[in-house]
Amino acid sequence: MQKYFLLTLFTGLMSLAAQSQNNYDASKIPDNLKQDAVAVVRNEEQIYEYKTIGSGTIKYKIVITVLNKAGDAYAEFTEVYDRFSNIYNLKGILYDATGKKIKDYKSSDFLDHSLVSNYTIFQDDRVKLLNISNTTYPYTVEYSYSQDFNGILTLPSWKSLKGYHIATEKSSYVFQKNAGLNVRFLTSEGLKTDSTTVNNKTTYSWVANNIPATIHEPLSVGTDQLSAWVKIAPNQFEFDSSKGDLSTWNNLGAWISKLNENGDVLPPATKTIVQNLIKDAKTDREKIQILYNHLQQNTRYVSVQLGIGGFKPILAEKVAQVNYGDCKALSNYMKALLKEAGIQSNLIVIGNGMPELNKMYSSIGQANHMILAVPSAKDTTFLECTSQNYPMGYIGYSNSDRNVLMVTENGGKLIRTPKYQSKDNYQLSKTSVLLTEDGTANISTKSSYGNAQYEDNLPNLLSEPTEVRKRILQSLDFADAELQQVKFEQNDKKLPIVNGEIKYITKQLLTKGGDKMFLVINQINRKESVPEKVTNRKTSFAIPFDYNDEDEIIYTLPAGLKVDFLPKDVKLTSEFGEYTASFVANGNTITYKRTQTMNSKTYPASKYNEYVDFYKKIYQADKVKAVLSK
Repeated sequence: MQKYFLLTLFTGLMSLAAQSQNNYDASKIPDNLKQDAVAVVRNEEQIYEYKTIGSGTIKYKIVITVLNKAGDAYAEFTEVYDRFSNIYNLKGILYDATGKKIKDYKSSDFLDHSLVSNYTIFQDDRVKLLNISNTTYPYTVEYSYSQDFNGILTLPSWKSLKGYHIATEKSSYVFQKNAGLNVRFLTSEGLKTDSTTVNNKTTYSWVANNIPATIHEPLSVGTDQLSAWVKIAPNQFEFDSSKGDLSTWNNLGAWISKLNENGDVLPPATKTIVQNLIKDAKTDREKIQILYNHLQQNTRYVSVQLGIGGFKPILAEKVAQVNYGDCKALSNYMKALLKEAGIQSNLIVIGNGMPELNKMYSSIGQANHMILAVPSAKDTTFLECTSQNYPMGYIGYSNSDRNVLMVTENGGKLIRTPKYQSKDNYQLSKTSVLLTEDGTANISTKSSYGNAQYEDNLPNLLSEPTEVRKRILQSLDFADAELQQVKFEQNDKKLPIVNGEIKYITKQLLTKGGDKMFLVINQINRKESVPEKVTNRKTSFAIPFDYNDEDEIIYTLPAGLKVDFLPKDVKLTSEFGEYTASFVANGNTITYKRTQTMNSKTYPASKYNEYVDFYKKIYQADKVKAVLSK
């Protein structure tokens, strides 16, 4: 009965695939799927058999019709494998617009490359590649393959939408597991799960039909709200001779703790260095600062992705010898340095730039990074150990305000990283503009950038001077701008603050109209465009980050030039933020002050046009002019 059921399941699916080959005529794609689409998934079939805690097999097939040149990227096949998996039965087929087969591609036609990035020196991932393209549109490509896994940490997920501007005619996922294998599912809201159990084998299936393409909406937080999706995580696992339990965050943390057992031992020479470095330090915080500086000055980041090495840090002893490591190795090495100084710390598993860890659903795939936490009675100091520039305690905006997993001797514990408020992510600028009688403007701006805006300006601190000057010239509105001085510096290495000073000359500040001259008062931090409104917006949106800008410009007018008109003060308030602008004329000076504070959070789609209206008011306020005359 068991074999008969499996044979019926696979035969039925393959039979449907064979029948569908007669339907690859692009003219048969429903019109609603062509709208806003550059490509259409005609049929996708993903079948995964979960055999043991350490083995599984996937059979995959996808057929995509490319409607125009913008969809050519979807005609490319890429699939990653490593020494714990192998790909076989690779096939590709190209069809013309009517669905007639043009060419077959076999396994030997697929390229096989090492998947090593420019910052990776150890990695065993490889990729199979094939790019089937056609000069006549529309055309259809079909890819299929099988892949065996010998080592399981994660299980395949499924999503009915492949991205923006690609529709789905049909997509299905069949997941089968043997008895005794426990998994957890996380699915999109309202998705139906069908399941059957025959002879100790349970099969789950999901299907999506006729999903129209979606366009990329400004500030969108992704397509998950529009797509059907499934995530599956194993409870127990076996990978690279390591076994563990992922059913809870506590268990996952316990596994990582065990992987790192005895991994924070330093060689005697390094212990001596630590003791010499901290001998005059009076507090733990001073010791942390000294050792963090030592880490930054003596190590560099490289990626290591070899088997369990993708999860297990390189021994601290090894890092001390070679002076490099990945995020895990450098965090673990810093942990060892602190341990030698008598300071306890904990490794932190985090999703950098990803959605925060789901409290109710533990899995490996939600994290991609590791940092370090140093708890104390009053607070916790977090350390980004891969950066050679961040001050101690600053971990970057993409690591902030999220659930993370702290690894302890007693297992994993979910905690939260600090939230950088708008007042922390600031830009403060003061500008003086000296106007001469011939219309020349001598402009000098001094600025200070904190936290997230410090990150934005780090390239100006670290780049070659010629690159910085080029970048600044491109940011100025005046074609004739002549740079006299550009300087960026970090006065206090202990603080995430960049200070900048720019001086330049232009003759294009004033515009003439009859006997009047017009001055756009905000010349420093101005909104230059307004996002378009979106009718029937479908996705929620988020402002990239909380921030606070405070800018002041003082204009000094030459003798004989007077102010005929100044705009009225402006104050705008909404749930998205606040904005103020004030204008004061006093003798031969005009003082302009501008503040803007924005609140970063996820807003429902229905609020987007209100956000645009608020943004438009700021744009208009930033463009107001003073009228001058002789």
